[in-house]
Amino acid sequence: MSIDTLKNLVPDYAKDLKLNLGSLANEEELNDQQKWGTFMACALAGRNETVIREIAQEASQHLSESAMQAAKSAAAIMAMNNVYYRFAHIATSKDYMSMTAKLRMNVIANPGVDKVDFELWSLAVSAINGCGMCIDSHEKQLLDHGMTKSQVQASVRIAATIQAISAVMDGESAMNVEETLAQAA
Repeated sequence: MSIDTLKNLVPDYAKDLKLNLGSLANEEELNDQQKWGTFMACALAGRNETVIREIAQEASQHLSESAMQAAKSAAAIMAMNNVYYRFAHIATSKDYMSMTAKLRMNVIANPGVDKVDFELWSLAVSAINGCGMCIDSHEKQLLDHGMTKSQVQASVRIAATIQAISAVMDGESAMNVEETLAQAA
């Protein structure tokens, strides 16, 4: 099981992350598609190769091909939208808020899965990327479509844990490169 592989790769100083990963893999607030789509979208947003590989292996056992593609699409479109809308929201000039983005976002209208699931994944990625405007927009859509605040929180707990594990894995990789360079010198 790839979640177990990933847990074994997390160093002991990050034991809380291991424990959180294990409990979130068994999270029952979300159905399997919502949960594993959130894991997949967040792994991609975290950008760590090992995390992406292990989560993709696990998620592929729980997601249809169309759901896997939609989770990837949520990560991709939010990588763009979170930058644009975070800029529009925090820029001193509020003129940008009233301007059309002029960026293609067709996947949002037709993600290939239930719109609520796609919104959930988009919210989780937006939490990782720190776009308050996008978080508010996706949360409103989710609540308007019957999701509970506990379900929203579950997706963000997954996002927080996967992002933290990605950061730890990046840090460990950087330290290993430094050790290798020191040994070669």
